[in-house]
Amino acid sequence: MTVFGLALVLAAAFCHAAWNYFVKRINGGPELVWLFSALAVVIYLPVALYVLVIEKPVFGIREMVFVLGSSALHLGYFLLLQQGYRKGDLSLVYPTARATGPFLSTGFAVVFLGEQMTPQIAAGGVAVIVGVLFLTGGFKPAARHVSASLLFGLAAGLLIGSYTVWDAYAVSTLLVPPLLLEYVSIIARTILLAPIAVKRKDLVARYWRDHRLGVVVITIFNPLAYILVLYALTFTPVVYVAPTREVSVLITVLMGSILLSEGNLKHRLRWATLILFGVALLATA
Repeated sequence: MTVFGLALVLAAAFCHAAWNYFVKRINGGPELVWLFSALAVVIYLPVALYVLVIEKPVFGIREMVFVLGSSALHLGYFLLLQQGYRKGDLSLVYPTARATGPFLSTGFAVVFLGEQMTPQIAAGGVAVIVGVLFLTGGFKPAARHVSASLLFGLAAGLLIGSYTVWDAYAVSTLLVPPLLLEYVSIIARTILLAPIAVKRKDLVARYWRDHRLGVVVITIFNPLAYILVLYALTFTPVVYVAPTREVSVLITVLMGSILLSEGNLKHRLRWATLILFGVALLATA
């Protein structure tokens, strides 16, 4: 992995942890997703127009299928993550999703993109899974069902793995400009969630009135985090990028346990460190 690629992915990890912290702090639903998506459409419009004029991309049927498919996967991820944050702890739901995501991304990349699986990659995957299991408290003999945090985290991880490989093919093989791929996804979210936003306009207004700074941070950092990852994917294999970006797991665990007073810092940090170790094995394979 090149130094430039690593820098892009680490910057994305910090952006990703920051916007997730504010999403949990605001504790909103689909109307919050609409609000920051609509604002992002406006803020990123000049950059999107610049890319269109300078790069002059060609969009055929195949490119459009992948762009629209990416929008659908990302919308599902956002809605699921919002629900997960409302039902569980940030420092449980988020690490579970972000740890499952790279493992699935690596597997999908091997199967669908022809990337190579090695013993080191397999060992990294095992470390990630074990870390996730104990970070969420493990399976207790007396438990009747898996915790909501674990279920939401695993489901979000499946979507992360899916859209990572899908988008990697779009930007690296079909040469869809990364910023435009993300921008179209933002537009799609804004349009599809507009009826909910209109119906709950008072709640949207309250989010803007009471959490303006947080909404602005989410608006800027949410697209930026993934745009940086997409640019890295244009010249770096998924098996390196997907795991390395999970540095955000440790950052988010610290934010959730300290800033949101979710507690259990030593326990969560210990198993988050194991996840990071697994991520390091995957990233250096």
